[in-house]
Amino acid sequence: MIKEKASPCELCLSRKFSMFADLSDSHLCNISDNKNFISHKKGQILFYEGTKPLGVFCVSSGIVKVFKTASNGKEQIIRLAKKGDFLGYSSMLGEESYSNTATIVEDAKICFVPKETFLKVLVEDNNFHRRLTKALCKDLGLMEEKLTDATQKTIRERLAFTLLKLSDTYGVDGGEGEKIDVVLSREEIAGLVGTATETVIRLLSEFKKDGLIEFDGKKIIVIDKKQLARLSDFYG
Repeated sequence: MIKEKASPCELCLSRKFSMFADLSDSHLCNISDNKNFISHKKGQILFYEGTKPLGVFCVSSGIVKVFKTASNGKEQIIRLAKKGDFLGYSSMLGEESYSNTATIVEDAKICFVPKETFLKVLVEDNNFHRRLTKALCKDLGLMEEKLTDATQKTIRERLAFTLLKLSDTYGVDGGEGEKIDVVLSREEIAGLVGTATETVIRLLSEFKKDGLIEFDGKKIIVIDKKQLARLSDFYG
């Protein structure tokens, strides 16, 4: 973890992807003056479950894994945060401890905005307040969707859906298909799907055999998105 001189928020290229996109110049200046800009290496912990939030994290670059650890030690991945995403705001607003842990998947540059600074913007900017409320509602909807999928979809369907979502979010041209341009271990993919690592390894091998995906080193190339979509559509 390396603390660096922060660039002004108004010059941040990832701001257009975040909820800070339309803030006034005065609020942006206030955030710039009070935030910390830190570079994190892969594997470093951003925050731990059970600790108290002192502010909000905004991802400038890189990927952050947010997860819960089960009693058997296995990870259930809640989300993968990318540039422009906020982390920790729901716990901070609820004045609760973090309900999960966040760790760096790909080297990341992250801004930390102190609680007082963040709340000042929230109180004074009605548009930002609405965006944040909408984001909280979306997070709740996604959690409800995950719970439904866990009980009603097969593991094969959940894996197909996970690969499609990863492709939509991190996909780049991979020749014949769309390469998922993030390195995730088979354990991490299993954590996203909510199953055993051995099951993911077997199903990925079957997907490859069926011509749905290919491998480029540790990265996955999605070859047949239409078939994956059909496979993942429980209600279809």
